[in-house]
Amino acid sequence: MGDGFVAPKLGNMKAVLGILAGAGASYGLYKLVRGIGGNAEKKNRTKKVERSGPDNRAAGDVILEPGSLMAKVSGFNVVGVPKNPSQVTAEASKDILTKSPGCLEARHIGMLLSLLQSSPNASERSHVLITLGNSAAFTVNQDLIREFGGLYVIAGFLTDTSADVRLQTLNALNNLSMNIRNQEQLKVYIPQVLELIEISPVNSELQLAALRLLTNMSVTDKHQHLMRNSVTLFLSLLVVSNEALQIQVLKVLVNMSSNPDMIEEIVQAQAPASLVLLFDGCTNVSVLLRLLTFVGNLMAWTPSAQVAQALRWRPDSLFCVLLDDSSQLHYRLPQLLSHPDGEVKAQVARIFA
Repeated sequence: MGDGFVAPKLGNMKAVLGILAGAGASYGLYKLVRGIGGNAEKKNRTKKVERSGPDNRAAGDVILEPGSLMAKVSGFNVVGVPKNPSQVTAEASKDILTKSPGCLEARHIGMLLSLLQSSPNASERSHVLITLGNSAAFTVNQDLIREFGGLYVIAGFLTDTSADVRLQTLNALNNLSMNIRNQEQLKVYIPQVLELIEISPVNSELQLAALRLLTNMSVTDKHQHLMRNSVTLFLSLLVVSNEALQIQVLKVLVNMSSNPDMIEEIVQAQAPASLVLLFDGCTNVSVLLRLLTFVGNLMAWTPSAQVAQALRWRPDSLFCVLLDDSSQLHYRLPQLLSHPDGEVKAQVARIFA
């Protein structure tokens, strides 16, 4: 995972990417290339939409206990964010930050947003974001934060100098993105979130949190096109990351590949040759099941002869690595029919059906 990478001489870097079998080299080359440059019938489609919910919290988050929030909501007098940050006194902020997220009222959320914007202390900003993020596990608070203009306020901290503040920003946006109306405002930050994934250390909490957010943003077909240019990034991460990150990457890829309109763009993406090695009995079962779902979605797509021929001229494309007749995958899949896990065998059988 942490193997060093020695950059080869410059040449056709994109062609080299797909040929190398070394996982670390593939991801390293992907980043170097990025630094240098830029309807068929659905048969047996395995359509499985993945979502990242409020259970997926980073360590240190407050564990939510469902309270009687809905009963209190009916009596809300909705007030906006205080115009003067000094209105949030130190005593008041301390009181709010120690409250259970289920007991926060509208005025508290407004004060938290004001405190977030005015605090010079990174630790305090992180604490405020944790509180806002946990409060956003409740639908009413998701709406209130949006109505207060809080989505833009919170997303502004994606570029904070503190890594922990950026992490807690992603965690808060993850919960807020479970609201479809919020997604309409949050979609503009998808490129920024993708950039965070690309520049963050592999297997870091930042990458994991960013992918959770993208999982929610890709649940529907509406915003998936904003991630289409990052399929190579996702595929490269699959061959260098740990199991937790692999699962989160695959959740996004499964969501995207469940949309027939996205398949042709997905199969054209550059893919590391070592990707096929993940289809193995030694691969973690949760990872393998999602890989099989992903490839099952891709195999439900039938390219025209002209498209298939064009893709064969690109040996580093996902089409050649996984789908073409010459792919090792056609040798590896039958071997998985003897896998000890029943779900794995059933998934493979569905692909062959």
